[in-house]
Amino acid sequence: MDKTYQPKDIEQRLYQMWEQQGYFKPSGVGQPFCIMIPPPNVTGTLHMGHGFNQTVIDILTRYHRMQGNNTLYQPGTDHAGIATQIVVERRVNAEGKTRHDFGRSAFIEKIWEWKGESGDTINRQLRRLGTSPDWSRERFTMDAQLSEAVIEVFVRLHEEGLIYRGKRLVNWDPVLHTAVSDLEVISEEENGSMWHFRYPIADATGQATTEYLIVATTRPETMLGDSAVAVHPEDERYKHLIGKQVMLPLVGRLIPIVGDEYADPEKGTGCVKITPAHDFNDYQVGKRHNLELINIFTKDAHINEIAPEKYRGLERYAARKQIVADLDALGLLAEIKDHKLMVPRGDRSGTVIEPYLTDQWYIDLTRDTLPDGRLGGKAALAQPAIDVVANGQVRFIPNNWVNTYNQWMNNLEDWCISRQLWWGHQIPAWYDTAGTIYVGRNEAEVRSKHNLAAELELRQDEDVLDTWFSSALWPFSTLGWPNTEDSALAFYPTSTLVTGFDIIFFWVARMIIMGKKFMGDVPFHDVYIHGLVRDAEGQKMSKSKGNVLDPLDLIDGIDLETLVKKRTTGLMNPKDAPKIEKATRKQFPEGIEAHGTDALRFTFASFATAGRDIRFDLQRLEGYRNFCNKLWNAARYVLMQCEEQDTGLDESLPVELSVADRWIRSKLQTVEAEVTEHLDNYRFDLAAQALYEFTWYEYCDWYLELTKPVLSKNNANEAAKRGTRRTLVRVLEVALRMLHPIMPFITEEIWQSLKGLAGKTGTTLMLEAWPVADQSKIDATAVTEIEWLKTFIMGIRRIRSEMDIKPGQVLDILLQNWSATDQAQYANTEKEIQSLAKVGLVTWLTKEASAPESATALVGEMQILIPLAGLIDKDAELARLSKEIEKIEKNLAGVESRLNNPAFVEKARPEVLETNRKQAEEQRLALGQLQGQLEKMRAL
Repeated sequence: MDKTYQPKDIEQRLYQMWEQQGYFKPSGVGQPFCIMIPPPNVTGTLHMGHGFNQTVIDILTRYHRMQGNNTLYQPGTDHAGIATQIVVERRVNAEGKTRHDFGRSAFIEKIWEWKGESGDTINRQLRRLGTSPDWSRERFTMDAQLSEAVIEVFVRLHEEGLIYRGKRLVNWDPVLHTAVSDLEVISEEENGSMWHFRYPIADATGQATTEYLIVATTRPETMLGDSAVAVHPEDERYKHLIGKQVMLPLVGRLIPIVGDEYADPEKGTGCVKITPAHDFNDYQVGKRHNLELINIFTKDAHINEIAPEKYRGLERYAARKQIVADLDALGLLAEIKDHKLMVPRGDRSGTVIEPYLTDQWYIDLTRDTLPDGRLGGKAALAQPAIDVVANGQVRFIPNNWVNTYNQWMNNLEDWCISRQLWWGHQIPAWYDTAGTIYVGRNEAEVRSKHNLAAELELRQDEDVLDTWFSSALWPFSTLGWPNTEDSALAFYPTSTLVTGFDIIFFWVARMIIMGKKFMGDVPFHDVYIHGLVRDAEGQKMSKSKGNVLDPLDLIDGIDLETLVKKRTTGLMNPKDAPKIEKATRKQFPEGIEAHGTDALRFTFASFATAGRDIRFDLQRLEGYRNFCNKLWNAARYVLMQCEEQDTGLDESLPVELSVADRWIRSKLQTVEAEVTEHLDNYRFDLAAQALYEFTWYEYCDWYLELTKPVLSKNNANEAAKRGTRRTLVRVLEVALRMLHPIMPFITEEIWQSLKGLAGKTGTTLMLEAWPVADQSKIDATAVTEIEWLKTFIMGIRRIRSEMDIKPGQVLDILLQNWSATDQAQYANTEKEIQSLAKVGLVTWLTKEASAPESATALVGEMQILIPLAGLIDKDAELARLSKEIEKIEKNLAGVESRLNNPAFVEKARPEVLETNRKQAEEQRLALGQLQGQLEKMRAL
């Protein structure tokens, strides 16, 4: 092994070896364990969320592989309809062309070309993260076999009446000209206005009167499509008007006043304009009162021909300005108020999304029975998906996400599955010239099934399916369905799904629906839900904030100038660049150091608390890089002590185990049981903590030091040396096996050097058996003796620290109030105490004996006394402590001044306040400790 740990020197070499040797493939024996990658977009690059998600998935994969399961980690990518089409469109736009210049077929060919060039980026990055999927089974949602599955599902659902075409309200992107899902809409609070307009009440003859209702709206342009005004049925101010009409200004159309609980008497005037074709809430009101759906927008969000001629062709915000001016001129503008509102924008285009009435394809998730009496809708699709969670067939971890799942599932709307794009699975429906719709797996099947003449002209629907449609089939389409003979289907149902909370409905629920419908079983048994990866202050990572961290930068390092360029390129608002550059240079004055993959993976594991968002702290990452170094150096020590030596493999030679050997072996059984339990329960954070504490503190800090007296040249007991060498090697080898799922690279590299000394003959650590605790190896007596020893040594070390005594200075000590057990414990560990605590002469005092001025530590009831006469300069120590106290008091005063300033507390972000409070608490603690030391020193 090299003297220093260099991740770059081992990671890619080991990964190539693993992949080339086929170690990631299922073994073909054991109970199946299958886990599916949440397919990242083919356009994507590895972000921190991917890094965390994939680390958790790979920990589970490697753990179950070592447990002897027939393990499949299924990889693949999603075609990401909108995202991919936009990328390629921008490329052709840069050439001065549009997709229409190419035509659909040629443009799709260009997308496939681009996918071939750039589509493997995410997979290369996943390899750098050390993930271990069976790459030979990599799937893509547009692969021929997966496309066959998509078409098969569509046709079968349509044949059952569960897919239909209808005119409904959708999220419409007026730039991309397509419906988009709720997940592709980002709603953020923005400053706007609330306009109050007077709507004249009509008399019995339909003529406007001088009476009016005042309605408030944030979108004046939509009034052209109003179908009613709603008031609360119990609102005393207006309930007498229910059933009457108002004259819609500018349009001259009579619309009814309806009573509906949607109108809140406590908000605004209590009167709400209802525009069913341009607002989702209004759409529901419209359905309840059978109101007319009046669409006044084109697909570009311009006013269409239904509106009064004056406004036709105006862009929506130009129309808004004109409408407000016209109403003001008519004396119908009551007032304008500043107003904060949530504005929905498309995550790809950035434009404001419009609720828009269009013909789309839907999956029926809401009806219990179909018109002809057949079972359909919720009873056929949604209810089984609700039941399997209720009866425990599908388990959410943490369990509180069941409530979120049920809330969505019990308030379903039909699923709009069509998108107005070219890239994706084209809907398998054909139209004749009369507009009749025919659905089939291909045109030939359509003609045959419906006995259509060969000369009858048919055109295929130009829409494609929502990407979530194909993703919903992922757990079984990737395994070969609809070819039910595919042996890979033995992995269905899969074992665990690891995903974020934001797609519980969009993906998790839909996979359960489709799995139950087409496979007759749930797609997975456990759903592990994790939170978002945020920055150290708790803010969401985004390019506009300049706080994005790239996992590969943390692994390989990045220089400052490249990092600045990376963070300031491609901003939606280029004006943010100077601010982001300044913050980046301040935070990373020397760029980001390389930490290696294992340190990053261990950091992710340590943060994986049940379902909570992660505040990613670079200091934790640095700490776990140090942990890698600690493990590396410990392995080098073991190899130096054990190479070319007998490590207990020759059973004919005597072996003697020291109390330290028996202690560390006992602690190993405990940590084996703990880590197994934590991984079984998805507590990756607790597993990481247990491994860290055992490896760093118990094995490296204590056990390795306790082996030095035994292995010294002065010790002639070869049986004891042989026992210690055997324990050194075997405990480390087991620890490497337990650490491997989290830290695959460093553990494999060390294990390859160590395996012969441990009697292992396997070719790779990842295929070694997972350790199982053996309670018979726990030695309670040894544990008691070493815990006594540790307390003894730590007591002396604490005195050294408090009194600023050099670590190497030999100390004479006095022991008082001791028992026979203490004497026996000391006799058993005398060599270790002398070696680790640098103890010289030891005097056992009687209880009655007087002792000189001494620093004191306790081991149970026994006192360790260290006489201080001539050992330290009391005046110098008092001066040092006073100076430290003065420094901390000054810092504490500054922090407390900020916290006591109301202006600071009111304006500061919550995470900044929390940081200041934490600093204050830490400084108060340090101050108390130093003041205690000062008092002790003065008392001497």
